[in-house]
Amino acid sequence: MNDEIIVEVRAIKEALAEESGFDIRRIAEEIRKSEIQSEAEGWKHISAPLQPLPNSAFQRTRFAHR
Repeated sequence: MNDEIIVEVRAIKEALAEESGFDIRRIAEEIRKSEIQSEAEGWKHISAPLQPLPNSAFQRTRFAHR
């Protein structure tokens, strides 16, 4: 799938990973800091469901690239 939004999201993801030296712990820490900051600014975060329903839109999207 070469949707423009998907391509842009992947490019941003790669740029952020490169900024963190591809260190997964640093990336996770930066995400946590960003979430804390945005919540302090009044943004709400919605967690992904722990057990997505089979054949749900979330499940289909999650595995669409395979």
